[in-house]
Amino acid sequence: MPTLRLGDFLTAPTCGTLANTPYEHLEEAELTAFLRSWESWHHQALARLPQRIHPTARIHPTAIIGDDVIVGPHVRVWEFSTVRAGSVLCAGVSVGFNCEVTRSFLGERAILGHRIGISRTLVGADAHLSANLTVAAISMWSPHMSRPEREIVLRTPSGLYRCGTPQFGAVIGDRVQTGNSISLGPGLAVGRDCRIASGVTLAGRTLPDHSIVSAPHTGDVHVRQRARAQRQMPPLLSVPSAPAAADGPPAPARPPDPG
Repeated sequence: MPTLRLGDFLTAPTCGTLANTPYEHLEEAELTAFLRSWESWHHQALARLPQRIHPTARIHPTAIIGDDVIVGPHVRVWEFSTVRAGSVLCAGVSVGFNCEVTRSFLGERAILGHRIGISRTLVGADAHLSANLTVAAISMWSPHMSRPEREIVLRTPSGLYRCGTPQFGAVIGDRVQTGNSISLGPGLAVGRDCRIASGVTLAGRTLPDHSIVSAPHTGDVHVRQRARAQRQMPPLLSVPSAPAAADGPPAPARPPDPG
């Protein structure tokens, strides 16, 4: 089976207290091995941190932060967003309005726009994900999506890659940028410096560095002018005109109607 090394996609945290936790070894990890040990890594990191929410982080009062979430320095979490179960927000991350982040890792200075939902996903440093993007982590072909069983598999140039878990969204590399209204996963590995245009749906594969992905149907736009609507007027009634007076005696007057 091919291997997917996280260091080919992501940069491990270098600032803040996460540098002294298992997350500092992120680049060395292989994807399947990391997914298998992710929960253990997170518990070890929590045990080593003096505080799980850095005092310089700014979290809006309407935002919800889970009990085991790690929030690094200078992180911003905006209105009505939720960061759930086992997530990590590295230094300088911004989570925009009305987002939902579940058991995900956001690398340093990563930006989530508004109304973004990601689950069991790793996002690289300086990535920028725009509005209305969703990363799914469960295959719809599982018999019961509330109890997923179908293993997530990716297509790679070297063959099929088995993730060893029925719950995995994506690895989104450093400096990836996306448009809006995008659906990704389950099972996706996006290389560094990729661009994903609006309207794309993508899952179950790997993308090499510097790829540009677009949805042709969103670009095939035809613009033409509408014909001006001609206002239809009802036809005028034809009223015969009185004949011109001829030489001779005038016509007799019309007798009154009997009443």
